[in-house]
Amino acid sequence: MLDDTIVAISTPPGEGGIALVRVSGSQALEIAAQFIETRAGKELADLESHTLTLGLVKDHDNQIVDEVLVGIMRAPRSYTGEDVVEINCHGGTLATRKALDLALQAGARLAQPGEFTRRAFMNGRIDMVQAEAVIDLIRARSEKALALSAQNLQGYLSKSVKQVEEQLILVNSRIEASIDFPEEVGDPPWEEIELSLAAARSQLQALVAGGKRTRVYRDGVKAAIVGKPNVGKSSLLNVLVREDKAIVTEIPGTTRDVIEDYINIKGFPVRIMDTAGIRATQDTIEAIGVGKTRAAIEKAEIVLFLVDASTGLTEEDNEILRDIEQSRKLIIINKDDLDSKLIDEEEIKAKFPGVQVIKVSAREETGIDHLENVLAEIIEGEFVQEERGQALMVNARQEQAIAAVLENVEDAIKGVRNRSPVDGIAVDTWGAVSWIEELTGKKIKADVIDKIFSDFCIGK
Repeated sequence: MLDDTIVAISTPPGEGGIALVRVSGSQALEIAAQFIETRAGKELADLESHTLTLGLVKDHDNQIVDEVLVGIMRAPRSYTGEDVVEINCHGGTLATRKALDLALQAGARLAQPGEFTRRAFMNGRIDMVQAEAVIDLIRARSEKALALSAQNLQGYLSKSVKQVEEQLILVNSRIEASIDFPEEVGDPPWEEIELSLAAARSQLQALVAGGKRTRVYRDGVKAAIVGKPNVGKSSLLNVLVREDKAIVTEIPGTTRDVIEDYINIKGFPVRIMDTAGIRATQDTIEAIGVGKTRAAIEKAEIVLFLVDASTGLTEEDNEILRDIEQSRKLIIINKDDLDSKLIDEEEIKAKFPGVQVIKVSAREETGIDHLENVLAEIIEGEFVQEERGQALMVNARQEQAIAAVLENVEDAIKGVRNRSPVDGIAVDTWGAVSWIEELTGKKIKADVIDKIFSDFCIGK
């Protein structure tokens, strides 16, 4: 697979200032030379690595397709570790597509999703943790997530687990020596081994704690806007996402499905969900929407319950509120701009002690800053773990692997303290090393690799 040369458009579709066609592989320069001429008359093969050269893309009839800048990066000092040619076209769809077609006709193969990054991994330029950091970087929903992803791309998590791996390999070598040469070596140095294993456990626990602390920056917090029909749920969603995401009318029951988007609340990504109004209804479609609303409430970590200042707190509101756990709900009094208000804030606080009550006007966009500040305080207090160790981005696969390493190390420590048979302790330490190799990709199953890179876009 690595013997062929791949090509893809590496910029989003549509018009723009620049569009990039990337070619990577052992024949990248030869393939690009078949349809690119440099303005200076030099052959692409004669250009120095890491240079930009003005050139012309020409079709088979020698007609000029585009004037481009050609970037040359020779192996192994490129993104993929292979020879790479990057063709910077003017950002028009037709010219870019034509350059791609010419590369395919010249012998390149269309790249699969994530194949450029996959080649970087296969060629040893990055490990699997760094490869996964690329997709985290692209999908980052907050500045903190961006910084943590960039940290992993630079190898922070990889270096941390490799330090543990080195400790475990040293421990295992001492244990294996006592197994293979019992008369010459004697018993393993139990106290030194226990100290090394304890140090490894401490490092792993710090990684686990750091990953838990920052999970919110990766996955975000799910928040559902809930209430009876026509209290302004869709209006509030539109204000929070800063666009007309949901239809707003005076007709109750307009929203029939769950509408959601990600927003950034003071640096925290929040998956905000606008839901259908909850009420008894004979309308089949509306009833389905109400069912989806109840499902959204179940999976939401924060429930923003809207009540209408102009109608007061009704028995319908009370019934819905009673069904939502106190720890997860925030009561929002909407339409606070109206002169005639039937809401008694103190009555609400008395009925639902400990629940925060906030006044807003979605129409006038007042009270929104206060709402966002309260949401940020809740997220920071409830979902950001206490700071223990370095903060880092850890995905589900990595979290599972680190937990398995830690479990094996703890089993090894128990074995040392109980003076269990040394071959059993060796199994535990090698088990931990194997999970580290799975984490970094040194030894990883092909189907896992396929799954990881299937999440990438074509061209990355």
